[in-house]
Amino acid sequence: MKFQTPLIKGTLIKRYKRFMADVELSDGSVVIAHCANSGSMLSVNEPGAEVWISPASNPDRKLKFTWELIRIGETLVGINTALPNKMVSHAIEDGTISELSGYATLRNEVKYGKNSRIDILLEDDKKPKCYVEVKNVTLRRDLTKGAPAEFPDSVTSRGTKHLAELSDMVAEGHRAVMVYLVQREDADSFIVARDIDPVYGEALDAAKKAGVEALCYACTLSPEEIKVVRPIKIIAD
Repeated sequence: MKFQTPLIKGTLIKRYKRFMADVELSDGSVVIAHCANSGSMLSVNEPGAEVWISPASNPDRKLKFTWELIRIGETLVGINTALPNKMVSHAIEDGTISELSGYATLRNEVKYGKNSRIDILLEDDKKPKCYVEVKNVTLRRDLTKGAPAEFPDSVTSRGTKHLAELSDMVAEGHRAVMVYLVQREDADSFIVARDIDPVYGEALDAAKKAGVEALCYACTLSPEEIKVVRPIKIIAD
């Protein structure tokens, strides 16, 4: 997925009120950027870090910039949670996520379950429907070589609810898949952060026993483009 407008480099001053971040630009001016990430952003909100922001296309928008990337160590990390659904959709359509290929149609944000919307619904007359939930992964507390990326970065009752609803879809005869999208380049494996949210970990275990599949894919990132490129191993613990 290419950014529609050139990103602007800056330095993170602080993130606050969950959805706002102060960013210092190269000319010394400070702007307020929208932070499209409701999680704790543990490990990816270090003041003084290099960040990249996008200018708003709507001139009437209150916040004129959106925070897109942060550099942690040697890697850029994509923190905008509005992007993963689009990236995974594109990666399904171009065959990168081969496990989800072979369906005639792909739709986003389709109502299902108990007043929810599935991120991606794959349909084909010759096979059961496939319900795909996407989670953005940015957390990596251990930066040593070989350490995994992690999810979630805070307690997620919503994520737990989604796992139960995916299990319900399997019980109805459909296919259900959880896709963890790691928006960073420095991880070759993934693990559930059970110490942060043990209830979510238990819910994932139950969902997998019910037949829900789990996949994890990593990205390459630059100020020009974020691209889903490769599967990485999910570590069972």
